[in-house]
Amino acid sequence: MRKEGLEPTCLSALEPKSSASTNSATFAGRRIITEKGSPDFPEAARFPRYNPENSSPSVTLLAVDHYENFPVASLLLPARMRAPIEAIYAFARGADDIADEGDLTDEERLGGLETYLRALDAIEAGHAPGGAFERIARAVREHGLPIALLRDLIDAFKQDVVKKRYATFDELLDYSRRSANPVGRLVLHVFGRSDAGSFTQSDSICSALQLINFWQDVAVDWEKGRVYIPQEDLEKFAVTESDIANTAVHSQWRELMAFECNRARGMLESGAPLGRSLPGRLGLEIRATVGGGATILDEIDRVGGDVFRHRPVLKKMDWIKIIARSIVKTGVRPQPHEPGSDPR
Repeated sequence: MRKEGLEPTCLSALEPKSSASTNSATFAGRRIITEKGSPDFPEAARFPRYNPENSSPSVTLLAVDHYENFPVASLLLPARMRAPIEAIYAFARGADDIADEGDLTDEERLGGLETYLRALDAIEAGHAPGGAFERIARAVREHGLPIALLRDLIDAFKQDVVKKRYATFDELLDYSRRSANPVGRLVLHVFGRSDAGSFTQSDSICSALQLINFWQDVAVDWEKGRVYIPQEDLEKFAVTESDIANTAVHSQWRELMAFECNRARGMLESGAPLGRSLPGRLGLEIRATVGGGATILDEIDRVGGDVFRHRPVLKKMDWIKIIARSIVKTGVRPQPHEPGSDPR
């Protein structure tokens, strides 16, 4: 999934991931691991990045570098809801890191992800999954979380191991449907919202954040052998993979990035009403998450699409402004789409 900044690639703490966030985006959540590794996946010790701010001595620590742009289970949420949401993001991010981080072989990565599927089998059968999976098992029991959504995440991460290019935008959206959208739906389930309208808007937000993470991290993903920009779009704008390798920022590249960001912005705007319709802190959290994604897009536009030399990140002052706008429910600032552009 990707992704290091948004990853989340979704609903309450975007991040969509740096190679597929998420944002991560992704909304995409990344992994929770112990310093000595998980009893279920000892290779976790190869990912020594932790965030003490999100943990206590008695709680498994959250990987820190994947939450660069968006807060996970942030203080905007009611305290009683943070544990299940942290469990969701820990599960997602843990599996995502197996697929994306460290120096494991593809066979080791796929084997590690099978461990997650076996844990889901155990949870679904009413058995204790053991080890690091007890937290997600508790969240499933207490909030009735659909196991199918968790399986979708693992399916997407397995795809990340073996698939490095996407021919069409629809193909990329199908990946986002499994890598990002489930996290948003799971968060809504935690809050007791399972209506079709909320799910549709959540999907728009989560997929948009995943895409934003891709455009933010073109260079990062290239180093990992991945290109998430659809091949049909590269061809349409006469941009080659050699241009990416050479970090070329010419007129064709600027037009391509403007097109991709415009399309992601349209999706973000279509889902933004969810943050204004949901009450209390969840609505505030979603508005802030959407605002964060919009700010990243603004920054990519500001640098003319040069994400190679100016990778956008959200700073403290950005978040102050985002939270302020979110409190007054201003949401995303719509921007007119270019004539002939594809805002889907």
